[in-house]
Amino acid sequence: MSFELSPFEVGAALVSAAGVWLTARRSPWCWPVGLVSVIAYAWIFVEAKLYSDTLLQGVFAVLILYGWQRWMRHLDGDGHVRVAALDPRRAALHLVVGTVAALALGYGMHRWTDASLPWLDAALTAFSLVAQWWQARRHAAAWWLWIAVDVIYVGEYVYKALPVTAVLYAAFVGLAAMGWQAWRREYAREQGVAQRA
Repeated sequence: MSFELSPFEVGAALVSAAGVWLTARRSPWCWPVGLVSVIAYAWIFVEAKLYSDTLLQGVFAVLILYGWQRWMRHLDGDGHVRVAALDPRRAALHLVVGTVAALALGYGMHRWTDASLPWLDAALTAFSLVAQWWQARRHAAAWWLWIAVDVIYVGEYVYKALPVTAVLYAAFVGLAAMGWQAWRREYAREQGVAQRA
């Protein structure tokens, strides 16, 4: 396995990192930056034969548009999105849907394509969609799911000789931890203000 540094991959990684950083800061600018990132990464993943990840970028584009318009309706006075609670029953249902989607997509990729790592790639794709949905819905729980998915993605991208993307996803783990803390703190602050009102 040889590593080759691609300027295009480096650029895509920098844009993607900026998008996650903006998300952690609850800035609605994360959405247009994220849209540029998913378009770039769709191309990278086609080249790597990670077809589930390629499909994921397309679905991310749709969810980005949804999340952007949803966040714009829930901004605080400083222009940051308000954090919303996630009902545990809904969370469990979303995780079950993610598992079913992972199995279905993995089977399809294994059976009908020459996809590399079809089962793992499908599982990461499905649970990334759950995390993206939670993020669009303003749930802090999205961050812990991103941490779990991103840790596994690091190994996948090392294996697929995408070193810049592997480093990016390692950085995503740190950014997700930062986002988790910031969003939890903000939610607690909002709840405290609501209880005093």
